Amino acid sequence: MPLNDKEQKILDEIERQFLQDDPKLAKAVRTASASDLLRRSSRLTIGGFIIGLALMLLFFTSNTIVAMIGFVVMVASASVFVVTLRRRTMGPGSAGLGPDSWVERFISKWRR
Repeated sequence: MPLNDKEQKILDEIERQFLQDDPKLAKAVRTASASDLLRRSSRLTIGGFIIGLALMLLFFTSNTIVAMIGFVVMVASASVFVVTLRRRTMGPGSAGLGPDSWVERFISKWRR
């Protein structure tokens, strides 16, 4: 839904004030993209998986609780990585993780 003229003027005034108040932050916001966020998230989840794997392997025989924590970190990192990949392949505007899309997929599979 497009903005009307009054809303567009207000938005332009807010943008001008933002640029004047903090030009460094405005530049960072302008150059940031969704792919940067997804790339950073992927790196963190891969790092978390490796750390969890190392904890699990190093402490498996000596301290089972730490090994279990490592396993939980591995599973959490892997699940966040999978969700990140799904978002990356689905593109903007199609979350695919909401209840409506899940129900629709379930119904379509049930009908087959």
